Amino acid sequence: MNTSKLQAFATDARRQLMNAVQARLDAALVPNSDAQVDDPRAFDFLKREIEQAGGSEQGRKHVVERYAYRWFNRIIAFRYMDVHGFTGTPVVSPAGLTSTNGLPEVLAAAKRGEYDSRVFSLRVNDKAKERIEGLLSGSIMADDPQGRAYGLLLQSECRFWNRNLPFMFENVGKEAGRVDELLMPADLLAEDSVLRNAVEAMTPEDCGVDDPSGNVEIIGWLYQYYISERKNEVMDGFKKNHKAGASEIPAATQLFTPDWIVRYLVQNTVGRLWMQSHPDSQLHKNWDYYIWPSENDSVGNEDILAIRTPEDLTVCDPACGSGHMLTYAFDLLYEIYEEEGYAPSDIPSLILKHNLYGMEIDERAASLAAFALTMKARSRSRRFFKKQVEPNIQRIAPIAFKEDEVAELNDLYQVNLDSTVWNTYAKADVYGSLIQPPQELVELAASSPESEDGIDTLFDPLLREHAEDVFTQTRYLARKYAAVVANPPYMGAKNMSGELKQFVQDHYEDGKADLFAAFIYRLFELVPKHGQLGFMTPYVWMFISSYEQMRQRIIRQEHISSLIQLEYSGFEGATVPICTFTLGKGRSDRKGAFVRLSDFVGAKQQGPRALEIIEAHNNEQSAHSGMRKYFFEVNQHKFAQIPGSPIVYWLSKSMLDTFAKNKALKEIAEPRQGLATADNARFVREWWEPSNYKTGFDCELREESIERGTKWFPYNKGGEYRKWYGNQEFVVNWENDGKELEDFRPRSVIRNPKTYFRPSISWSKISSGAPAFRYFPQGFIYDVAGTSIFCTNEQRKGIIAYTNSSLAYAQLTAIAPTLNFEVGQIASLPIVNNDSKDAERNVDDLIAVSKADWDSFESSWNYHQFALLDSKQGAQCNDGRCCIAFA
Repeated sequence: MNTSKLQAFATDARRQLMNAVQARLDAALVPNSDAQVDDPRAFDFLKREIEQAGGSEQGRKHVVERYAYRWFNRIIAFRYMDVHGFTGTPVVSPAGLTSTNGLPEVLAAAKRGEYDSRVFSLRVNDKAKERIEGLLSGSIMADDPQGRAYGLLLQSECRFWNRNLPFMFENVGKEAGRVDELLMPADLLAEDSVLRNAVEAMTPEDCGVDDPSGNVEIIGWLYQYYISERKNEVMDGFKKNHKAGASEIPAATQLFTPDWIVRYLVQNTVGRLWMQSHPDSQLHKNWDYYIWPSENDSVGNEDILAIRTPEDLTVCDPACGSGHMLTYAFDLLYEIYEEEGYAPSDIPSLILKHNLYGMEIDERAASLAAFALTMKARSRSRRFFKKQVEPNIQRIAPIAFKEDEVAELNDLYQVNLDSTVWNTYAKADVYGSLIQPPQELVELAASSPESEDGIDTLFDPLLREHAEDVFTQTRYLARKYAAVVANPPYMGAKNMSGELKQFVQDHYEDGKADLFAAFIYRLFELVPKHGQLGFMTPYVWMFISSYEQMRQRIIRQEHISSLIQLEYSGFEGATVPICTFTLGKGRSDRKGAFVRLSDFVGAKQQGPRALEIIEAHNNEQSAHSGMRKYFFEVNQHKFAQIPGSPIVYWLSKSMLDTFAKNKALKEIAEPRQGLATADNARFVREWWEPSNYKTGFDCELREESIERGTKWFPYNKGGEYRKWYGNQEFVVNWENDGKELEDFRPRSVIRNPKTYFRPSISWSKISSGAPAFRYFPQGFIYDVAGTSIFCTNEQRKGIIAYTNSSLAYAQLTAIAPTLNFEVGQIASLPIVNNDSKDAERNVDDLIAVSKADWDSFESSWNYHQFALLDSKQGAQCNDGRCCIAFA
């Protein structure tokens, strides 16, 4: 699939369609325009939509964005169906399907006097054929009769396809459907139009004409590329401290899941559930990313979810985007139904009716997901459209009621629910699937009929319609699914709008650091005990302190059945390192399977290498047996014995034991964080900038710094990689015991001042690799990047020897896999004692050599002589080793 061509098409189509819809909107808003006269109801609806979106320029921009995308969805949907022969007469494609110069066949046929009888038998299209014939014959005059005729043909096709694809083609009986027609782009037949570019970009091969189940993945790529410019706008806004509200969240958080990760997740959740209850099934042999459990987890064990028939295997994606997870789940479920002996013609409808559920806040993505699933079903069954089965894709939409409407609803349904319950979804476009509907609403939705039968017709039908929408959303959000698979939205708390941030804090306290963590907590509630969950998320949750409570929850209460950790830059499209993993709901003592891809650089290597590693595990005779070293099986409860409970699956048993058997550094020393001036340009200098008379070197105590009356004092602020000694380059204004810094509060932060001027062991908080620990003698103040350890003189040699060892580095990579070595992580290091006198002498020598090296350059305030001219360390003339000649 040529994704670069798809990207160019989708981004250009967005610009073209927005300009075209903007032109139609401007024309409609002109006083006494044809739109106002011909269809006042649609025009009033359009004006209300503009006002509800903020009015003025903001509201118009919202409408243009929305309807441009709706037309993009329709055009690519018709192109996909044309290619597969589902439309009968191609609607946007020429007869040969590939020519970018040919007219759409539906127009070419009309010029020959041929019309699809199914389309024009509809009552809503009664007048269209007459007008089309008039335009083509010249009896109706127009500036662009062929273009106008094609517009009417396209509208007629949209009206016809509303019967089978109502989520893609709005009913013109509703105002939104008539606004679609009102804002339909003009010049669709022009050279380089969206229509012609769709024919060129969406080739029959890329649409999967040679694949029995088609290639609906192309729909997902087009969606991602279409919103890419809007995503860039939102991300640029974040840099300017803008926050994400309802209009920004979809673009900011949508991320297309690569096909190999989708396969891994679905095979190891949906497939695993089936294999547990049907161990004799042979289907797993076709699942390339399925990890065969080393321990028996099939029938006979109490801790599995019984799946008796394929219909029991319900699958939900609560942030489904364009439906990539669900469309692959469709393929896997089809295999299961087929193996169980179901009639092939019945299987697609059964899957859509019983098995697959999706939720999404973005109306456009939800439409594409429903379309993609329908195309999957139609490709497997020629008669599918006649069965009138719609996919279970639910947009979680905002629905709000006024106080008088709440009273009317209570009368209608004979309940007494307060306004907050009825308005559970008032902010659904912000909170989406994170909403947990209150129990009283769940009970009412369960007891309310899913149709209008039996409902008093005296009440406002629009109010009843909105109430039914509330019940439908509640049913989706309240039920349990055998498996949940998701690539949940990623968004740090700093980018959330105030209302979203507060909602997450109130409902998902331990997941408040990022939206994906809140989703993980929410999704725990969507599966029953022993159900399966699958995620693709940033892998920061495995290690950093912000997610410690979540890790501990997972380790104690759930089961990590498998996890693949991608290489740091192993995912295109995300600015964060990624992992993908599956969880079993409920505690288990079975080992989990872990795959580490850190040695394989780049996104293109991740899927193939993961496949080779899994194959090497599954098959002892595999040609990839050398890849087994990247596969690990670990009991997750081992992680609990490590401070912070990081998911360090690659550590050996002996390394894990070092955490369990030794004291943490914080038990014998004081790792501390220091001063943050908040304005280094004002308070910090290179040591040579101020006069030495104003600089207090070698102060032993804080009190001495006051007595000396000097202004500047040595300042440890981290620096480059350097072990044992050095990085003594700066001084800080600490005159009168830091009075000027004290006055600069709260911007400045003075931490742990009692430790200032004491000897320490320090390291740079931010590193490009291994940390380097070095000795600082008395007389230094230290900052947040020059974090320091304070201990007795007797302990110092042992601590610096240990922290600079390869053992400590291996432990640090486990508890601090990012490049920031925080105080808390250093404090957690398990000290392995070494009482060797030789080790102490080595430390003395190493510090002395490093000090001599540092002081041999003019950048040191203790510089005396250039190293090469120092008889104690330099190469001297006539010493038998070398000769230095000076011109």
